[in-house]
Amino acid sequence: MDSDLTQKSISFNSARFLISASRLDECPPDIGAEVAFAGRSNAGKSSALNTITVNGKLARTSKTPGRTRLINFFSLNREGCRLVDLPGYGYAKVSRDMKDDWQQHLGHYLNERRCLKGLVLVMDIRHPLTEFDQMMVDWCEHNHLPLMILATKADKLKFGQAKTAMLGIAKKLKPFKCVEHLIMFSATSKRGLEECQAALTDWLEAAETAEND
Repeated sequence: MDSDLTQKSISFNSARFLISASRLDECPPDIGAEVAFAGRSNAGKSSALNTITVNGKLARTSKTPGRTRLINFFSLNREGCRLVDLPGYGYAKVSRDMKDDWQQHLGHYLNERRCLKGLVLVMDIRHPLTEFDQMMVDWCEHNHLPLMILATKADKLKFGQAKTAMLGIAKKLKPFKCVEHLIMFSATSKRGLEECQAALTDWLEAAETAEND
């Protein structure tokens, strides 16, 4: 039994910035296990990452949608395990050429990154399953990539409204086998935090175990 695997459980508050990449060839070596976070601009992706890692400054948050323009990699305490913050998609005030460039390089990462073991799709519970969200769900289904849905900003709704919204999302996602987790989440109240961390740990440790077998 490898003692390193038994001694070091994944600690999300160990997350540290590793590198930013604008293109696939600037990414870290394609080994180990990564889970990437995607989401439409202003869906709360950076806030979710900061809450999950118990580090309010890990991912930059901004009231200006589309602030994340690079693929940002964060290392964890287990060697080879990383979290990845993908560029926000949406209505950032940038040129069409720049948007097209982002999407092209994002597509390269999603299609060619072999160590990508799961995708966390962050969506605002009040405005779920946008065109971008559906595109990401379809992509994961086609590529058999495990998907976690974080329905963020749940604190913005009364609990009954939030539950109704979750039921509606679940109904629309029922045909998709790739969806392994659907979690009501709030960076403010920490709702869904432990469930999210447990699911991420399962993905990363399962991928690492499979690699070592």
